[in-house]
Amino acid sequence: MNRKTLHVIALSGSLRKASTNTALLRAAQQLAPQGMVLEIVELGDLPFYNEDVERAGMPAAVAALSDKVRRADAVLLATPEYNFSFSGVLKNALDWLSRPTSASPLAGKPAGIVGAGAGFGTARAQAHLRQVCQALDMLTLNKPEVLVTQTWTRFDAQGQLTDAPTREVLSGFMSRFGEWIERHAQANQLKEVEA
Repeated sequence: MNRKTLHVIALSGSLRKASTNTALLRAAQQLAPQGMVLEIVELGDLPFYNEDVERAGMPAAVAALSDKVRRADAVLLATPEYNFSFSGVLKNALDWLSRPTSASPLAGKPAGIVGAGAGFGTARAQAHLRQVCQALDMLTLNKPEVLVTQTWTRFDAQGQLTDAPTREVLSGFMSRFGEWIERHAQANQLKEVEA
C-alpha cells in the first residue's frame, strides 16, 4: 500500500460470544494485507435508536462509535442472516450512524460486507444490507463475495477459521478490499488538489 496505514472499523451484527460472524472478523484481522489495521468494535452498548433520545443528546456509546467511524478509512460489516435479512443489531448501529443526516460518518465511506451462516451463507442478508448501504451513500465493494456456509465445518471450537479454502477466499477479499479503499482515498486526494 502506498500511503499511511489503513484503519478499518469492523462491526459484527451478532452479540453472541461464540458468534461465527465475529470470528470471521477476527480471521479478517489475521488475513488483512500489510498496511491495514482492522479494529473490531462492539455494538452491545448501543441503545435502540430513538429520535427523542437523539434530540436530547447523542448517547456516549453512539458518539464514540460515530467518532471511530468518522476517523476510519473504511468499514467492514459482518452479518448473520435472520429471517431472510440482516440483523437488528447491525441495523440499529447503522440507523444511529446515519444521524445527523447532514453529517453522517458513513457517507462516502468505503465499505465491505462479509457473512457466515448455515444455509446460503447470508446471501439474502447481504443483499438487504447492500440496499441500506446504498441509501447511506456508502461505497460498497461488490466482488468478491464472502458467503461462509456450514460454519460448523469452517470454524473450530475456539472460533478459529480453520478451513483452508475459506481462508483463501477471505484473504483474497481482504486484499481486494485494501485496493478498493486505496482507490477511493486517491480519488479524494485528487479532488482536494483540484479544489
